[in-house]
Amino acid sequence: MDRNIFEEDAALRAADQMLIDELYPVSGSTRLYHFQSPKTKKRTSSRKKDNPASYMAYVFEGYPTKEQAAYFCQTIGNCRFLWNRMLDDHRHGIYHTPAWYKKQSELSWLAKADSLALANVQLNLEAAESDAKSGDKQKPRFHKKGVCRDSYKTNCQYLNGKSTITLEDEYLKLPKAGKVRVKMHRPVRPGGVLKSVTVSHEPDGKWLFSVVFQYPEEPFKANEAIQKVWDSGCTDGFRMTGLDMSLPHLYIDADGQMPFYELKDSTVCFDKAYRRLEGRVAREQRKLSHMKKHSHNYRKQQRKVAKLYAKAKHQRHDFLRQMAVRLARKYDLIGIEDLDMQAMKKSLRFGKSVSDNGWGLFTLYLEEACRKTGSLLIRVDKWFPSSKTCHHCGHIYHDLKLNDRTYICPVCGHIMDRDYQAAQNIRDEAFRIFQEISRGKASA
Repeated sequence: MDRNIFEEDAALRAADQMLIDELYPVSGSTRLYHFQSPKTKKRTSSRKKDNPASYMAYVFEGYPTKEQAAYFCQTIGNCRFLWNRMLDDHRHGIYHTPAWYKKQSELSWLAKADSLALANVQLNLEAAESDAKSGDKQKPRFHKKGVCRDSYKTNCQYLNGKSTITLEDEYLKLPKAGKVRVKMHRPVRPGGVLKSVTVSHEPDGKWLFSVVFQYPEEPFKANEAIQKVWDSGCTDGFRMTGLDMSLPHLYIDADGQMPFYELKDSTVCFDKAYRRLEGRVAREQRKLSHMKKHSHNYRKQQRKVAKLYAKAKHQRHDFLRQMAVRLARKYDLIGIEDLDMQAMKKSLRFGKSVSDNGWGLFTLYLEEACRKTGSLLIRVDKWFPSSKTCHHCGHIYHDLKLNDRTYICPVCGHIMDRDYQAAQNIRDEAFRIFQEISRGKASA
């Protein structure tokens, strides 16, 4: 009887695997997934419909008045209090809406905050609890002042043809706060609908306003070179490269080059922003440790430390964006490895180096830039032996160690830099996957 049950389970598993292979064909070590995202379970009680659209956020620095800054701080505090109160009630099986809390006599001061900001607290808490139940994330925790992020989100409503939030002439109009002067360092793309604004108070004292616009969804349109390959199979003039992640240099491309770009008759090379400022950060933190907590000088010193961290973050983000846009404009096909950055941070004490590198953020910027320019970004499987495979004869050298920076093939004797060879193997593997996709399009 047990044997029959086992055979039935094996047959069902085999049938499921055949269905998976039919829906998602395997190409080498990479499974080619369709671009349709499966329907997911609703995470919050929001009534908004999942309409196909694309969103773009513009982050502007703002200069609120003293009254406006005080209102923003009060709203942030109200949202933090409501989060903690609702989280504590949910743990005891009590569920109420923000409107119910505002009606309580001892909590009437919550009505001074933006009602949609409080409603977003409920949605964020529901989403956090849903993610915790599904096992994607940990359980939500209480928010503590000075530790959690100081921000709140409000949505734009259209009443009688007028919107509650407007952005025009260097001023951002917000509910209950009025017009706030902002620095619009870049123009807003026309044709969008303003959806929401997130107000953030950075640790270095700056106020940032993230304005989200909704645009009609545009399907991916490949550039002329890719379209030419799909139509005729001709690869003349087709530009491609592979990027091998490198901790000291961010990456090494298939030409053996490290990341750099030209700007105003000068060359900007990759530099670890935090490592360069680490000495100054340690010195300022040492001063902070000798001060009395929560004193006036303590808060001033805290802001100095926060400015150094912000400087390193902004320098890192700027260089990653610059390189991502330049690569997307230069190449038609870019191959990278699908690495698990969280696992790399925990292994071999690479946490600080991996975080300072920003490779995960770089791949997100690169994906966004490729989508806008019509280039293709192919992620090669993380188990693909890019470093151990000889580019000359194809032999896989399994005994290659991490400290072996020069690859010497034991079969053909080919000698090559380890990272340079890995980048070329990633480029060839990405091109092989691209050819299989092209053949599938041609047969379809």
